[in-house]
Amino acid sequence: MRRLSLSSRLALLFAACTAVVSLFAGVLFNRASEAHFIELDQQQLDGKLIGLRRALQDVQPAQREARLADELSRQADLSLRITGADGQRWYDSSTQIPKDLPSQNGLSTISTDGTDYRVLNAPLYPDKADSPHLSLLLDITHHQHFLQRMQHLIWLTVGLSALATALLGAWAARSGLRPLRRMSAVARGISAQSLNARLPEAQMPPELAEMAHSFNAMLGRLDDSFQRLSAFSADIAHELRTPLSNLLTHTQVTLTRPRPIEDYREALHSNLEELQWMAQLVNDMLYLAKADHGLLMPKREPLELADETDVLLEFFAPLAEDAGVTLSREGNARIEGDRNMLRRALSNLLDNALRFSPAAGSVSLRIAELPGAVRVSVENTGDGISAELLPRLFDRFYRADPARQEGSSEHAGLGLAITQSIVRAHGGQIRCESKAGWTRFVIELPKKDGG
Repeated sequence: MRRLSLSSRLALLFAACTAVVSLFAGVLFNRASEAHFIELDQQQLDGKLIGLRRALQDVQPAQREARLADELSRQADLSLRITGADGQRWYDSSTQIPKDLPSQNGLSTISTDGTDYRVLNAPLYPDKADSPHLSLLLDITHHQHFLQRMQHLIWLTVGLSALATALLGAWAARSGLRPLRRMSAVARGISAQSLNARLPEAQMPPELAEMAHSFNAMLGRLDDSFQRLSAFSADIAHELRTPLSNLLTHTQVTLTRPRPIEDYREALHSNLEELQWMAQLVNDMLYLAKADHGLLMPKREPLELADETDVLLEFFAPLAEDAGVTLSREGNARIEGDRNMLRRALSNLLDNALRFSPAAGSVSLRIAELPGAVRVSVENTGDGISAELLPRLFDRFYRADPARQEGSSEHAGLGLAITQSIVRAHGGQIRCESKAGWTRFVIELPKKDGG
């Protein structure tokens, strides 16, 4: 079953609301008219009752009918019946009076043979217990016809107003939803090749301006993510192309002619190094993919940062000695985190600092406690990084130094991206500061609650 459009739903809603309001107003008017007619009939019958009582007072029985006929002759739609205290019918002014009339005193309404009557029953002499009863009948057929026509008019008005409102509502809804159709047209035109389309926020009504702004922001994020993904894919292809080409070339050259076993063994060792590098690259990419999807769940164990960093400094000491770089550490702090993940993050920073420190330079690691956080900074001497490059340092496959450094995945431009993912998984932040002569990476990690 096809669902109704939003315009159709709004039109039907407008029509239903108008019909309900019109019907309610019509019913109120009809009841008010009916009550008004009853009040008028009551006043007319009460006045006629007073006149009849006055006319029949102190009148001889022989003159009674003549006086009654004279009183009733002034109003053709009025009839009278007089009934004795014993229930015997004394007088009927017309042969059209129904046989059975209400017996209770007061005003009532009856209908017989297509004629409607308003009946007023009252004693002729209110002060006498055995007084005869008067039954005044007023023909109100024309009143009822008027009320019936009014009801028909109400129903006709309800129907026509609902139809008119439905048409006007459909037009208004279609006009009001034009900005949404414009948004839909823009959305249909969006593809991987046209993510630069934007909605005209200035032309949107205030109710849709915020949604248009959010929609444009979403398109901007999608465009940025797609550009990053495209660049990421190109970088992966570029990173894997060189080692694959080396493997193919080396293997083809090795197989061109028979060789000694040692040559084959050497070729396999060389190929193994390339394969290990590619495997590490793939593992790092999987690690970053887990970080993107929030799947990095660090363990929470108490760590003495001085002890953890000393282990790393001891590991890098031979490399620093060969490069003529001085390693140092200051401060200590206690946090809770994942030992392996934090060691990997700090190792990436230390490796990066050593590679870009000049001979006779220095690499210093400082630990400081802050209110509610722990700061770990890795600083090295050497050429600074320009300010426009700092925001991109943590992008995947990005190198401030464009020279290729093969041999480890970190050198492919993933080390800082992995470090950032680890720090964020611990709820911390990382940034880079650089001036002429030095570069510093600063990590801020939250302490344990209450620590």
